[in-house]
Amino acid sequence: MTGQIDLSDPWVQAALAAGLLLLVLLLILRAALKAVRATEPLHWQMQQLGQRVQSLYDGQQHLAGGLHHVSDAQAKAQAQMIQMMEQRLGQVAETMAESLQGNALRTARSLGDLQARLEAIDKAQENIQKLSGNVLSLQDILSNKQTRGAFGEIQLHDIVQRALPADSYTMQATLSNGRRADCLVHLPKPPGPIAIDAKFPLEPYEALRNATSEAEVAEARRQMRAALRHHIRAIAAKYILEGETAEGALMFLPSEAVYAELHANFPDIVREGFEARVWIVSPTTCMATLNTMRAVLKDARMREQAGAIRSELAMLYRDIERLGARVENLDRHFQQAAKDVAEIRISADKAGRRARRLDNFDFEDLAPEPTVPPLKGEG
Repeated sequence: MTGQIDLSDPWVQAALAAGLLLLVLLLILRAALKAVRATEPLHWQMQQLGQRVQSLYDGQQHLAGGLHHVSDAQAKAQAQMIQMMEQRLGQVAETMAESLQGNALRTARSLGDLQARLEAIDKAQENIQKLSGNVLSLQDILSNKQTRGAFGEIQLHDIVQRALPADSYTMQATLSNGRRADCLVHLPKPPGPIAIDAKFPLEPYEALRNATSEAEVAEARRQMRAALRHHIRAIAAKYILEGETAEGALMFLPSEAVYAELHANFPDIVREGFEARVWIVSPTTCMATLNTMRAVLKDARMREQAGAIRSELAMLYRDIERLGARVENLDRHFQQAAKDVAEIRISADKAGRRARRLDNFDFEDLAPEPTVPPLKGEG
């Protein structure tokens, strides 16, 4: 029947297949279009994501550059820091070296000073030991009467030698009575030669120093008073000789302590010495007394030389008179010589004028010179 489609026809089947295929294609195309439309936001997102990725990449590159710059800057800063630290360490090391060297020098100097002080202390200790030995020796000397006298004589000789001229005293001088004075000072009369005794009683003084009770002190003072009184009388009897020596003598005590003790606690003994014309002196007062004697000796020698001085002055006056006369003669010779020189100068001036006229051949102008008397000695 017409109007019906024969499905068994190959052409129909082909057309149906083609239509079906076209439909399928349309469906596929529609699906594809839908898929394209559906993927457009995704594509835009992908583009945005790509841009962000690119931005992140650019940021990363920029960050990498910044990090590189920071790394370089940090490396430079680190290098500068290291250099500064090295310089600082060098300065610190130099300062420490100088400080250590200075400390070493100061330490060495201090050690040297300490060594010098130790040496000085050692020397002082040696001197103290020697002085201790000398003190012991001095005690040994003073404990014996003969050695004590020799010690006093040596000290007296030293003082006299410093105070007086060598020809004004005699040590161990023998007097007319056979007694030997430790020193005899040759003073003019009056007062005359004066003797000095250097022996002193030390035992009572040592006993007085070592006394511990009132009874011992009283006994020691009694012994010292008796010994000093006996010594004063012995000096007055031995060394005060009428017509030969002065009317007094000196008792030399080579200890200021004994002298002070004597004047402090034994004024009666001092008065007895004055009455016996025995003057008690210590090293200090002996020096003052000897200086006074030196002035007396000087004055006496000036009086002895007064006549010779007057004679010398008279001769000097005559010499001055002769010198004045010779000066007057010499002055006259000088005046005569000056007059002769003036006359010679006049003659020389005349001779010069004549020579100049002869040189100019001015014979017509020659005029007679005024005549002058001839000089002495001229023809």
